[in-house]
Amino acid sequence: MIRPQRNRYRNYLELDGLWRFRADPDDVGETEGWANGVDTWLDVAVPGSWNEQLAEAGLMNYTGAAWLFRDVFVPETYADQKLILRFGSADFRAIVWANGAAVGESNLPYMPFECDVTGHAIPGETLRVAVKVTNLFDYDWITPAISSEDFERENRLKDEVFPATRPDFFPYGGLHRPVKLLALPKRPITAWEIETDIQDGAGKVVVRTHAEGGDGVSLVLKRRGETVAQARLAPLSGVANLIVDAPDLWSPDCPALYELTAFLEEDGEIVDAVSQLVGIRTIKVVGASLLLNGERIFLRGFGKHEDAPISGRALNLPFLVKDFGLMRWINANSFRTSHYPYAEEMLDYADRHGFLVVSELASVNLDFRIADEQTLANHKRALEAQIARDRNHPCVIMWCLANEPGYLGEAEYNEENAGLYWDALTQKARDLDKTRPLTTANVQYAGVDDPAFSRVDVIGLNRYHGWYNAPGQIERGAEMVRKELDVLHRNHAKPIIMFEFGADALHGEHSTTDQLFTEEYQENFLAAYCDLLENHPACVGEHVWNFADFRTSQHFRRVVLNRKGVFTRDRRPKRAAFMLRDRWGNLKKEGR
Repeated sequence: MIRPQRNRYRNYLELDGLWRFRADPDDVGETEGWANGVDTWLDVAVPGSWNEQLAEAGLMNYTGAAWLFRDVFVPETYADQKLILRFGSADFRAIVWANGAAVGESNLPYMPFECDVTGHAIPGETLRVAVKVTNLFDYDWITPAISSEDFERENRLKDEVFPATRPDFFPYGGLHRPVKLLALPKRPITAWEIETDIQDGAGKVVVRTHAEGGDGVSLVLKRRGETVAQARLAPLSGVANLIVDAPDLWSPDCPALYELTAFLEEDGEIVDAVSQLVGIRTIKVVGASLLLNGERIFLRGFGKHEDAPISGRALNLPFLVKDFGLMRWINANSFRTSHYPYAEEMLDYADRHGFLVVSELASVNLDFRIADEQTLANHKRALEAQIARDRNHPCVIMWCLANEPGYLGEAEYNEENAGLYWDALTQKARDLDKTRPLTTANVQYAGVDDPAFSRVDVIGLNRYHGWYNAPGQIERGAEMVRKELDVLHRNHAKPIIMFEFGADALHGEHSTTDQLFTEEYQENFLAAYCDLLENHPACVGEHVWNFADFRTSQHFRRVVLNRKGVFTRDRRPKRAAFMLRDRWGNLKKEGR
């Protein structure tokens, strides 16, 4: 899938703005013909989650079906072109109608999808777009569903959250990313894969293109406006190697980018063109080290969330700019897209500004009591889509296949089927992309015998010793972590990243002694973990949980928000932020 872009062969209309909205709690909209429009509605901003926007209408905690409508005038200049509706995401499932006709659907949360509306969208006339969005998971999805009845049946009433959801983040619903009407050539370039390598000091850019027609594709690679390499390949199955002598390598210190353009030719004429910024770099695991361009790196940064006041999970460009500014201020060099693929605009920004990204699939709390062949098939499908979307970004250095599988410590997670599951998934990932390491984020309840550890390249851990267990006892918690790191290093000899460690802190709450929820406790907790991680021979990174406070479902252990952020939800720093800024600044000076 090619990103939307404008040139002499391609164009698009932005459909962001105020859409009409109507909740459908009884799921009657399809049978009652809502695709043709409704008589009563509310306004909702797109991109945007409906929850906080429409809280006063009773929709703060609403999960279920909802409909969004927008009328758009199709320019006459779009005649004789392929017309595509492109949604950056519709969470978690969606069905789309154009002028009352069903034209497509999506059941991949957080991922873009397209609907061909050629023949429905008439140039010079108005197109009515209707989208039914449902923010509920299925039980065979890689983030499995859960209900109040499940909590009761499992005798886990103290664990119940409202609205019911397995992940510890809010189940926002809506069209969370930009919506566009694309005008494309009749037989366009449809996708391309770009890989880079460094051989004998030269940069190698390998390009594969996919198109619906054409006689050939010409490739041009430029740096600062000057052509540095060219090649030609067949459009349907060709592969081309572009060689760059003495390349400027992409890294956090110097995020050098080249502009790659592909021109599709047919009958001696150019009929389509697409462009992409490319960074030449390598990422490899050697022993217990992680190497970027052959040099050891240490990841300093965060687990984050796409979460902001009012807009919820939606792409929010002012917050995007602010967040990267804060990460640079605090001397971070990386983050994990916890716990789902983030907006493409965020990866573009990371490419340009030199941040390393661990790209995580939307799999949270995979439950091996109910995981089956359909779950694995869904996992593979999500993996294919995410790698296809994000593989061309130099900032993406690793694929994280799941967050906290075996969350309940279920016995089934240590049985043979779980190992076979990871065998199949990791093999699929390596078939799709051999250039990036694989990891998962292990939950402490799954322990140090996680069957994923022997299948992945980098061991990822989430640990809260000193918070969820051994509360108020920072030194004891850190010692528990040290023992686990030693066991894993001895048993696997692989790089280890602490993907999550943290403590809730209420902004402005202070104490002279170790007290949970104070800013001092959070600061001291993080410092104790960092002291350990930065000096352990197998540890190649520390990602604090979390960058900023974020909304969760309601639970007695959450005071409206998960407050493990070192910044508040509106991005004010807590004490821990200044400690990390100093510590990470020193690591940066040391070249780590």
